[in-house]
Amino acid sequence: MSEHVIYANEARVSEQRYAGFWMRLWAFLIDLIVISSLNGILLSPFKFVNEGIAISVGIWTVPGIVSAIVFYAYFVLMTKFFGQTVGKMILGIKVVRENEEPLRWSDVLFRELVGRFIYRAFWFLMVLYIIVGFMDEKQGLHDMIADTRVIYDR
Repeated sequence: MSEHVIYANEARVSEQRYAGFWMRLWAFLIDLIVISSLNGILLSPFKFVNEGIAISVGIWTVPGIVSAIVFYAYFVLMTKFFGQTVGKMILGIKVVRENEEPLRWSDVLFRELVGRFIYRAFWFLMVLYIIVGFMDEKQGLHDMIADTRVIYDR
């Protein structure tokens, strides 16, 4: 009986329409606008501290650290609690697990934190986003790591 349930879940996933490269790129660009707006609000008080000169913590600056926290927290929290970011909501797409169960913290952390960190730390890997356009299930490297898919929300 459990094999039948697994088969039924696999059949449901295969009926989904996967969001391709361009749709996901537009969603990401919308998300960057949202994140930039959040950072603008959160970082504006730093203009009045230390005569507007960024406060350094080792090789990083406080505004840089805050910006990175906002960037990663936005993607992690929005994906975990809503299955989609604002950009994905606007374009009608969402992140799902392969078996359509609710996203777990481990899925979201691997997809959003580890996946995005790999792309940002090794900037030359950004070209790997293009594989989304060529994969049957439109998965990026970060989707493969977390076993997730991006589908059109019905």
